[in-house]
Amino acid sequence: MPHNVEIPAYVIERIMAKRGRLHVFDHFDASKTALVVIDMQNFFVADVDSAKSICPNINRLAAALRAQGGHVAWVQMELADSAEAPSKWSIYHDYFFTAAKRDAHKQGCVAGSDGVKVYKDLIVDPADIVTHKRRFSAFIQGSSDLHDRLQTMGIENLLIAGTVTNFCCETSARDAMMLDYRVVMVSDACAARYDEDHIVGLTSVWQSFGDVRAVDDCIQNLLHSR
Repeated sequence: MPHNVEIPAYVIERIMAKRGRLHVFDHFDASKTALVVIDMQNFFVADVDSAKSICPNINRLAAALRAQGGHVAWVQMELADSAEAPSKWSIYHDYFFTAAKRDAHKQGCVAGSDGVKVYKDLIVDPADIVTHKRRFSAFIQGSSDLHDRLQTMGIENLLIAGTVTNFCCETSARDAMMLDYRVVMVSDACAARYDEDHIVGLTSVWQSFGDVRAVDDCIQNLLHSR
């Protein structure tokens, strides 16, 4: 089911007190904007209703951005080169999981496996970027080649979508802002298992790292306003 998003009143009050307006960014040049879709792969989506529910919104935003000359990047988690290979993130797997959970997580994200493939309900255009990461954040050093590829394309603005809101989406948004991208978390194109987790991820970003807008808001205002 889609998330029921209601940002706490104290967060709105903090935002208004800090900068005097609700939204950080008024307009994005679509040609310098990328929709970054995080971890919408079989392993993280197929059995999670909230993640499946955002597929139509991601497709709609991706199509609208492409039509205006923008770009779409699909980022998938890869944690081992093969079923027998060691984890690319051993600290996480060795210390944060039971043995059974560790093996399931690593095996579900083996390079080239079905678990890494983009979920079937999502539409990937041949011109889109497709890349892989090995950490929560797509932008932390050594995680992926996404930053270099976006810089080559002259990208300055990012719309963050995908799953999980308060893990890979939030950490990617935070690190992207630190690399001087203008960042927007798209509230109804991100998903977590629980509404509370989803809201935590959005509110953390909105207060100090970027903007939070819905898909319709992005299409009708952020990308069209002058």
